[in-house]
Amino acid sequence: MHEVDGEKPIYIQIADWLENAIIDGTLQADEKVYSQYQLAELFTINPATAGKGLTILLEAGLVYKKRGLGTFVSLDAQQKLRAKRKEQTLSKLVRDLLHEADLLGVHKNELDMMIDAERKHRKGDPT
Repeated sequence: MHEVDGEKPIYIQIADWLENAIIDGTLQADEKVYSQYQLAELFTINPATAGKGLTILLEAGLVYKKRGLGTFVSLDAQQKLRAKRKEQTLSKLVRDLLHEADLLGVHKNELDMMIDAERKHRKGDPT
């Protein structure tokens, strides 16, 4: 069972959850996606709500239906999602970061060093 967040509609959370599974490779191209009934059980929600989450991915071309077999991940879904997130999410984060750095008087070199240090930390690099 997955916990739902009260800030976003549940069907959006399901779409986001499935998108994350596609981006991180948990769901691969041409792999079968959970049915609306499986999603309803996982999230303990109404199947119609789960179906709305799947519809978002269908309309975005991230998944496709095979009649009688279910819903599957599109071949280019991961690529599409990475491009979308890079354009929408990452660009906004960079704008916000640069705005905050300007307010604090943090120059490019210092910001670059902070980013490099965080990357090393995330990779577990002790140096």
